[in-house]
Amino acid sequence: MPNCFICEKHAGNIATAVAVIYEDEFIYVGHIDRDGKPNYLGHIMIDLKRHVPTLAEMSVHEAEAFGVMMARISKALKESEGAEHIYSLVSGNSVPHLHMHLVARYPNTPLNYWGAMDVYDWEEAPMGTNDEVVALCHRLKTYLENHHYEQ
Repeated sequence: MPNCFICEKHAGNIATAVAVIYEDEFIYVGHIDRDGKPNYLGHIMIDLKRHVPTLAEMSVHEAEAFGVMMARISKALKESEGAEHIYSLVSGNSVPHLHMHLVARYPNTPLNYWGAMDVYDWEEAPMGTNDEVVALCHRLKTYLENHHYEQ
């Protein structure tokens, strides 16, 4: 779809600085890229590859892949990165291409910063450089490769 940021990213027309965590025929998983600004470590995006605006338009196979990956990445963030909670958010207000934000909350995060995007307001939030984000992506990718999902 022309002029869609996510479609352009998947077509290779927009480069992102971070590493791919997982990709198959239905979904793409990566860390959010804030264009050179520090990133909150553990802000993961699951993109549906096909251009649909909301959860309601997914096929059964896409929904299965999306749902299983939500669980797998959430578990990887907990076990590999020490997150105590994972927030999930689908908005679609600014980019009408289905994508989900999964945001890790780490131990000792003050209560007033609990929330998927509230962590960005916390001055002591675990922010990282692109190199730190790439290292996190590699750890999550390795976790997924070594821990298969049990149904």
